[in-house]
Amino acid sequence: MDGKRHAHHDHGRPTRTQQTEQTEQTQRMRRLRLLRHRLAHLLTPHSHQAGDKVDAAMETSRDGMRTLWISLVVLGVTTVVQAVIVALSGSVALFGDTVHNAADALTAVPLGIAFLLGRRAADRRYTYGYGRAEDLAGVLIVATIAASAVLAAWTGVDRLLHPRDITHLWAVSGAALAGFVGNEWVARYRIRTGRRIGSAALVADGLHARTDGFTSLAVLLGAGGTALGWRAADPVVGLLITLAILLVLKDAAREVYRRLMDSVDPELVTTAHATLRGVDGVLDTGQVRMRWIGHALRAEADIVVDARLTVVEAHRISVAAEHALIHAVPRLTAATVHTDHTPVEDDPHATLRHHAPHNRRPSPTPAHSSK
Repeated sequence: MDGKRHAHHDHGRPTRTQQTEQTEQTQRMRRLRLLRHRLAHLLTPHSHQAGDKVDAAMETSRDGMRTLWISLVVLGVTTVVQAVIVALSGSVALFGDTVHNAADALTAVPLGIAFLLGRRAADRRYTYGYGRAEDLAGVLIVATIAASAVLAAWTGVDRLLHPRDITHLWAVSGAALAGFVGNEWVARYRIRTGRRIGSAALVADGLHARTDGFTSLAVLLGAGGTALGWRAADPVVGLLITLAILLVLKDAAREVYRRLMDSVDPELVTTAHATLRGVDGVLDTGQVRMRWIGHALRAEADIVVDARLTVVEAHRISVAAEHALIHAVPRLTAATVHTDHTPVEDDPHATLRHHAPHNRRPSPTPAHSSK
């Protein structure tokens, strides 16, 4: 009877061989998932270690610094060519444009300092790092564009009131054309790099270079009008170009203002919500916030998980959610994911309600853990 009971007790339970096979199958599945994950990282290299994130930030800063150095060389050569023509022709308009291009080249200095500061690690005082230095550089660049508009307007009015003759018109035209081409090339290079690495300040500096190109074009058109006998051509065209500079100023100021006000593309928030809901174990999403720090994004997100999960399981889901966000949202380097759980009898958030602003809705579910 004992033998029969023992045999009956073992009936339906996996044998040691079956258990071994199941364990091996589970391990193979884990290895397969790990291999798939590594292959994904080979195709899209990405690391989530703090040191690697700093390296990524430094790499984008290097791209910005390289862009600034190349732009400085191009504008420097342009300025030298124009200075030589100024010495030959005595053109006051071209002299002003030459000084303007030299000033534009020097705007690389505050932006370069901002890129260097952005490489510094966060500390107890600046807990998010020094990326905001780029926003300060952007403010200086916007101020420089505004000063350029004022200078162009003042020069145009002064020329209307005190006309001057221009000699060596062909040389002046060539120098003005060189100034336009050089500034436009620098503008495209800065704007392209700035948008690629997420630097609003570098984009604004590119727009500034574009305004200087317009100023050079004004000198070219003014020289053409002067050659046709219209002495007022130079100042009139200069005033028209001032209006174009003001339009560029508006775009640059809006770019920097939005960055200072923590504005992000709403599509990024939509992408974040969709990505979080696609993570295994995430039942719903709450509030998602993002902000730019320099040329990198950081996010805060609330997710809802099953109330029956352990703290370890909920934390594992929050890590998976952060991982998914980093891959789905461009320029995102880190995300703080807060886990709420499905409703239970008591709401632990009730003790926080009197601290919340009136326009803030309370969290729908109590929290289990945060990451």
